[in-house]
Amino acid sequence: MAAGEFPDSLADVLAGVQRLIRRRLRAGLTVPRLRGAQVELLRLVTDRPGIRVSAAAKELCLAGNSVSTLVNQLSQAGCLRRETAPDDRRSALLFPTPAARSRLHDWEVRRSALVREQVARLSEADQAALAAALPALRRLAHNLSEETEEAHDH
Repeated sequence: MAAGEFPDSLADVLAGVQRLIRRRLRAGLTVPRLRGAQVELLRLVTDRPGIRVSAAAKELCLAGNSVSTLVNQLSQAGCLRRETAPDDRRSALLFPTPAARSRLHDWEVRRSALVREQVARLSEADQAALAAALPALRRLAHNLSEETEEAHDH
């Protein structure tokens, strides 16, 4: 593979793996599926209950009105609860509902089982190669995150 092809191939494979995982997990859903941005917001709110809409927008690198739309959708779906911030009546604090926590937990358990099963089907050499690539992939994700934050701040 030519050096210039590697980044494109890497991006294609990562996106393809993620897409296939989502597709496989969707097959077992008993509730309407959430879109990617909805899941990202829900995960963020679950990790940081009480986060403000503006902070969530910054964290997700989305416009405030886009996050507000997602909040409305997730609230209507029974996944998010909004509370008025005590220090600023114009600001909303976001909290996941128990149903949302349960839904995310179920998704993560199913995703973990699926990936574990598929990795176990690989040869030991392939498993070792994937494990060895994790630190580099984490650095790649960190670099992308930093550049996204820098671009958002300018």
